[in-house]
Parts: sequence; structure tokens; C-alpha cells
Amino acid sequence: MEKLFYTIGEAADLLDESVSTVRYWSDFFSEYVKPGRNAKGNRLYTKEDIEILKQIRFLIRCEGYTLDGVKSVLAEDKSFVESRVKAIDLLKSIRAQLIEVRSSMIDGGKS
Repeated sequence: MEKLFYTIGEAADLLDESVSTVRYWSDFFSEYVKPGRNAKGNRLYTKEDIEILKQIRFLIRCEGYTLDGVKSVLAEDKSFVESRVKAIDLLKSIRAQLIEVRSSMIDGGKS
């Protein structure tokens, strides 16, 4: 079952970034990332917010864009970014599955 909302710590873990980086990106890209707040005032991110943050991370970390450059890409046409991020997520998932298979084969052979 998929979660409806993620805390900032969970979002940071999903992105492999620090909480302060996620908070900064949320504030800087507030027109794209709009986390809700709980009764305590903590940020709660939706799946859509996480997807946008993944795109931001990809553009900054992998493509070398500046923050203003990311804003211009997101404002123009972000379809190529969406497809690249989805492809990367799929490859990471396949890699995790392969590691799991390898591990079960190694563990299964020792029994």
C-alpha cells in the first residue's frame, strides 16, 4: 500500500539528500513543490511533490544545472526530465531485484 503523505525525513531518504536540502528546494521551488502541513506545522509531501523533487535532484546532481536553470527547464518543457527520472527509477528497481536474486542464490547454495 502506497502512502498518501511523506514527512520531510522520508522525502529526504527517498531522494538520498539531507533534510535541509529538501527544505531548501521546497522553499526555492515553491511554485512546483507545495507540501501540506500537519497540526504541528511539519511538512507533508505528496507523491507528486516527491516526483518533482526527483526531477529537481536529477537536473542539479546529474545534469549540473543551477537552481535558476532548473526553474527555466521546469517552466518550459519538463517531459524529457520526467522520462529520464522514470528510467533511472526503473533501472534502480531492476538493480535491487538483481541484487536480491543474487543474494538468494548465494544463500540458497549454502543450505
